[in-house]
Amino acid sequence: MNARNPNFAQRVHESFALQGAMRTLGASLEAIEPGRVVIGMAHRPELTQQHGFIHAGMVATGLDSACGFAAFTLMPEDAGVLTIEFKINLLAPARGPLLRFEGAVTKGGRTISVVDGKAYQFEPGSDEKKLIATMTATVMTVVGRDDVRH
Repeated sequence: MNARNPNFAQRVHESFALQGAMRTLGASLEAIEPGRVVIGMAHRPELTQQHGFIHAGMVATGLDSACGFAAFTLMPEDAGVLTIEFKINLLAPARGPLLRFEGAVTKGGRTISVVDGKAYQFEPGSDEKKLIATMTATVMTVVGRDDVRH
């Protein structure tokens, strides 16, 4: 996939830094490529539900951001990004201790893109990771709106 903006990685870093939600999750960018973004996060008690698993809403948030930023890498310089729909499948409890959210553009478009996401959990230093959730997101390229930053 080809980025329409040569500064796509810098734009992703700058936009990610503006997300209070990602700071709240303690999430960080691990990889940025045209059409692909990886976000990492550690299990923390304040992100869990009553059984000690990372809350499904937190998993959805991580996947939504990974998918949105994956699409954003392919957008023109004057564009912003908004998710307009997603479907998530929760496959296993999110126990951690580390989580990785991967977003990859399946079909990039001028206005609408479809992005697939996968969430994994794994142990530090291990190459073995367990798939815990999948997402398919529909993402919109937004231009000409002052209330959507680019």
